[in-house]
Amino acid sequence: MTTQAFSDRLQDIFTHLHKHPELSWEEYETTAYIKKLVEPYSCKVTTFEDIPGLVVEIGTGKPVIGIRADMDALWQEVDGEFKANHSCGHDAHMTIVIGALLHMLENGAPEKGTFRFIFQPAEEKGGGALALVERGVADDLDYFYGMHLRPIEELRHGQFAPALQHGSARTVRGTIKGEDAHGARPHLNANAILVGTEFFQMLNNMYLNPLVPHSAKMTSFQAGGKSTNIIPGNATFALDMRAQTNEAMDQLVEKVEGIAKTLAVHHGIEIDLDFSAHLPAAVINDDATSLLRDAIVETVGEEQLAPMVVTTGGDDFHFFTIKRPHIKATMLAVGCDLSPGLHHAQMTFNHEILPQAVEVMINALIRTAKLDA
Repeated sequence: MTTQAFSDRLQDIFTHLHKHPELSWEEYETTAYIKKLVEPYSCKVTTFEDIPGLVVEIGTGKPVIGIRADMDALWQEVDGEFKANHSCGHDAHMTIVIGALLHMLENGAPEKGTFRFIFQPAEEKGGGALALVERGVADDLDYFYGMHLRPIEELRHGQFAPALQHGSARTVRGTIKGEDAHGARPHLNANAILVGTEFFQMLNNMYLNPLVPHSAKMTSFQAGGKSTNIIPGNATFALDMRAQTNEAMDQLVEKVEGIAKTLAVHHGIEIDLDFSAHLPAAVINDDATSLLRDAIVETVGEEQLAPMVVTTGGDDFHFFTIKRPHIKATMLAVGCDLSPGLHHAQMTFNHEILPQAVEVMINALIRTAKLDA
């Protein structure tokens, strides 16, 4: 389906996106770039006044089929410099969705069906999908597809899986509130560093069903200042929490809240927790998964078909199906020899997968359009 010229074009698009990363809620230049790519064609383009991101729609009637690409980059240290960096593959996801869109625009979409190409901001913050749901983007969707590059430990290059069983993920930011004390008088306050250490130890003593993957770990802690003869009474910290099911995440939250209350009472201090960032566990539809499985087999062969990938990583894609349960959705797992790993500052992958992934997604979209709504 794809020619060498089209593959080269995909690589040019990827290179631009990779060299111009933008953080969550700041993807305005990326939005403008994608809009400029599709402006010469006959399609409906929707942008938003208050947030970045855009929706491109072609075709008419039922079924209404969506495909999503996340747009944002991470903020991390790369070669000694902190900057925006596409180390999660969102530049590739955008390239694949743009490739499918351009192919349909230039070669004709099926006569039946509406195809909605959704470029979503702020996946890394966990709020982008909810923002688009609130703006009605998903209200009339019948089928919905997402995608994610996978590490080499999960899939080898050229393998595709028709579903990604993401777990639930939460980021918790905590504040320990007490009083400072002189270094010679440790009996006059609760050392915030000690409290943080006890919190850390109690996290490691939480027990849930061992058959359900889960974890909770402290990923940040700040206390004290330049004066080393002051025992700090205040501190801030962060927790990363993962669970394969939404029910297990609820149990983790309850236990973490219990730790905070216990330590606060024991030390006579305040511990505030902010559970602001939340990604739900996946809700995968069998019909959508079957369609994507057939598309993989027809496009790249059954030998390249892999079973559903189970991961405790999270993705806010699943808010679409949680908030709009009528949507039949799944995510394509893309094997591309990605290493050393997702979110690693030096993450790389085999770019030859881009045109293959475009073909798989086009096949899935066309296959889905043939269904009765």
